[in-house]
Amino acid sequence: MKAFLPILKKHLVCLALFGAVPAVANEEKPNIVFIFADDMGIGDVHAYNPERGLIETPAMDQMAAEGMLFTDAHTSSSVCTPSRYSLMTGRYSWRSRLQRSVIFGFGKPLIPTSRLTVAGLLKEQGYETAMVGKWHIGMDFPPGKGMKNIDWKGEIKGGPADLGFDSFFGISASLDMPPYIYIEDDRFVGECTTTKTFHKQRHGPAHADLEAVDVLDDLLERSQDYIQERQPEKPFFLYIALPSPHTPIVPSEKWRGRSELGPYGDFMMQTDDFVGQVMKSLDENGLSENTLLIVSSDNGCSAGPSNAEKLIEQGHYPSAQYRGYKSDLWEGGHRVPFIVKWPAKIKAGTRSDETICLTDFMATCADLTGATLPPNAGEDSVSFLPAFTGKTIETSRKGIIHHSIRGEFSYRKGKWKLLLADDSGGWSRTGKKITTEGQLYNLEKDPGETENLYAAKPKIVEELLADLKEDVRRGRSTAGPEQANDVENINLWKGRKGGKNK
Repeated sequence: MKAFLPILKKHLVCLALFGAVPAVANEEKPNIVFIFADDMGIGDVHAYNPERGLIETPAMDQMAAEGMLFTDAHTSSSVCTPSRYSLMTGRYSWRSRLQRSVIFGFGKPLIPTSRLTVAGLLKEQGYETAMVGKWHIGMDFPPGKGMKNIDWKGEIKGGPADLGFDSFFGISASLDMPPYIYIEDDRFVGECTTTKTFHKQRHGPAHADLEAVDVLDDLLERSQDYIQERQPEKPFFLYIALPSPHTPIVPSEKWRGRSELGPYGDFMMQTDDFVGQVMKSLDENGLSENTLLIVSSDNGCSAGPSNAEKLIEQGHYPSAQYRGYKSDLWEGGHRVPFIVKWPAKIKAGTRSDETICLTDFMATCADLTGATLPPNAGEDSVSFLPAFTGKTIETSRKGIIHHSIRGEFSYRKGKWKLLLADDSGGWSRTGKKITTEGQLYNLEKDPGETENLYAAKPKIVEELLADLKEDVRRGRSTAGPEQANDVENINLWKGRKGGKNK
């Protein structure tokens, strides 16, 4: 497979071409590496789940020991595309045209090129920016006469190359979504000349040499090459979006049988090793001290593909003590691992219980570099930089909004969590009938969301619902000028009971 990877790398464009004036001297700016796992549950990382987590994750455990563990970190959505949109833009995805579910491998761009992304922000601040891995936020493929009416030699628009990244190497979406072909910058690497099925019914155009089992190793090689080529005088941002442990669950031969928990456990161990190899590359190239390394996940563990019931029978709980899985409004759907390591600034072996959201990455990057976000960027983003030194996060945002695969809403404010759904909002099903139209939980006393207080605490329900409505109406949840949502009327109640769009 190494022979399949193109030898030539894209030359990075000189900063002067963009006229960017760094707000902070380069030597004060940390490199930023964000590793984004796919469908990794909070209980899949042993440091988060020492009592009921049986998968060995030595690299992430080491990262936690040498850095900081966030215990109350959340994705903006419990599924893939919307979480990635929010990470890149600092904006809730339901403010865009995507009101539920995800887009697929041939999906149109969800982020317009006029919108500032994290990569664009950091590029303005003098960073070299690169992405390796799974994009899954849409691209415009060049029309042609080939398979699926695509010109495999044409220029791709609306992807990472048009949204702030100097270089990109990866795939358009998940490895169970065609087209199964690598993309470098704005071009396909070769052509799709055959069709393949990597998962269930997802049959489609594929490059003859691309096999799902090789992709993680190919992405690791690309990531290591990028790190090795960096020059110390210029900061860089490397976004590594893994296709694992998402389906297809295809651990390489080296990792098969290692976990003794089945393919999912093996694939998780390989995912952890990826993190370890990136840490090793940073160390070997003298970059660790002033590199902010972050590892997180786009949502919780996917119960079906992971065979969660069998894992639990064996003693491994992918969602730890939390209820639900990927797709759900319950905590297991969106509470994720979030580990940060930055030896120059973060004390080893620390933890933060501050509530944060993946939308907050953008404001944090602005804070790190001394940049100011324009009013129409990062509308739902709050800097968590103060937490790195044990300080309280100062915010005008009242609460955090969660979103499920079915487009149902939840609002978290302090210890209270309101769900505008009469079940999980996703694929999980309740063991008993929920008779109220919504749910309310006190996460401080009931992190497993077992006691529904919706009927008992009407004033709390009313308060949280009012805050949610206001955050939706204003087009932002932070202080600043009101902005327009891309969709004029956003339905807050989508439950099977029909809900009341109160």
